[in-house]
Amino acid sequence: MSNLLTRTLSALVYAVLFISAILFSAETYIGLLAAFATVCIWEFSKLLKLKSLIPYILLAYSTYISVQNITFNYSNILFGATLTGLLILLYLLISSKPIKMDSFGQKVFLQAIYLILPFYFLMNLPFINSIYNPNIIIYIILIIWTNDSFAFLVGKNFGKRKLFEKVSPKKTIEGFIGGLLFSIVAGFIIGQYSGIFSTLNWVVISIIVAVFGSLGDLVESKFKRQANIKDSGTIMPGHGGLLDRLDSLFFLAPFVYLYVHYIM
Repeated sequence: MSNLLTRTLSALVYAVLFISAILFSAETYIGLLAAFATVCIWEFSKLLKLKSLIPYILLAYSTYISVQNITFNYSNILFGATLTGLLILLYLLISSKPIKMDSFGQKVFLQAIYLILPFYFLMNLPFINSIYNPNIIIYIILIIWTNDSFAFLVGKNFGKRKLFEKVSPKKTIEGFIGGLLFSIVAGFIIGQYSGIFSTLNWVVISIIVAVFGSLGDLVESKFKRQANIKDSGTIMPGHGGLLDRLDSLFFLAPFVYLYVHYIM
């Protein structure tokens, strides 16, 4: 089987499974995300060389809160901690400083800030006034796909200047700009026909998705480069690990959550 066919079939199975779970019910959406997060924690633990059940226990608790729709008194504090942690990772990315992941405490902290809390906010992102709206996630995935596709096409054909060469040598500034512009077009079209949020709000969301999705991919690349590995795993033939596939989505989720639930 050719590598292209393997990649295509693997991506198709992933897409059908994910979209079906999103559309079927809130419970299947949260349940599948919990399963995805479990795999990501396992892959990230191997990368960090961490052997602990603590990240899985934290994920189970956050999933329980999401499924039961429990009002969590400290959600604002956790949200602030999540954004602070992700912004620190972005600072370390831009500054070219290494991410410290040596001690047990540092490793558990990275699991919580980088994976568990972003997944928690991704689980709760499509709930507006406690009502589940699956199309919000579908449209965000569509914008991610648009950004990734056109960043690749523009970068391949017109890319000359490297974006973060030490972390990801293939990504270019031209590709990033191309992905961003076409994401805005996708957001505008969604805003015209979705019936959810205004066109302006979808354009803003598309910018957040394109920018922080791309940065999330670079942050994961930095983790892998420091660990001296190419892929986070092998669960998706032709693509690598599930962490490689979801790094953009869960990283951007808290920033979109901020806009949808606090600013709009």
